[in-house]
Amino acid sequence: MPDFQNSLRFVKRFLLLAIGLLLGVMPRVDAAKPGKISKVLPHWLDLRGRHTLSPSLLERDAYQSKLRADRGLCSGIRFDVKWSRNMGGDVKLQLELRVTGDTKPIVVEQAMKPSRRGGWDSVTLDGDAFKGIGKLIAWRVRLLDGDAVLAEQRSFLWTKRKPAAAAKEPTVD
Repeated sequence: MPDFQNSLRFVKRFLLLAIGLLLGVMPRVDAAKPGKISKVLPHWLDLRGRHTLSPSLLERDAYQSKLRADRGLCSGIRFDVKWSRNMGGDVKLQLELRVTGDTKPIVVEQAMKPSRRGGWDSVTLDGDAFKGIGKLIAWRVRLLDGDAVLAEQRSFLWTKRKPAAAAKEPTVD
């Protein structure tokens, strides 16, 4: 009988530990973070509007490299964004591009359906707007609710610019 009680005690402890681990790992709704951008995939589009020739990721990456190298083969650029939000409201995606030759970023916005709480959406810059821009330097994607920023993701080259008056003079050695 003592062996049965010991094994029962072990099973109870194991179940409590498993439940504790599951509750600790489960995703939580965080009111402090009302929105999230999980992933941003910039894709150059060819003249037919395709970003790849086949479903292979290796083929996609090779084709993207070819399109980046020769802008004559491109008709636009599309940013695929995976986003989510924890609260209601009208949200929109805002894409900002820093390109050569422009001091201000190019801004493109796209409204989301109010009933959606997340998923994949794309923001595309094509046509004359795409042909008029210089070389892409950096990008930033923001999830907005009105004017409030819910989430943001940016390329590693995106930096906050300081006004010219705030820049320090280099020291003379």
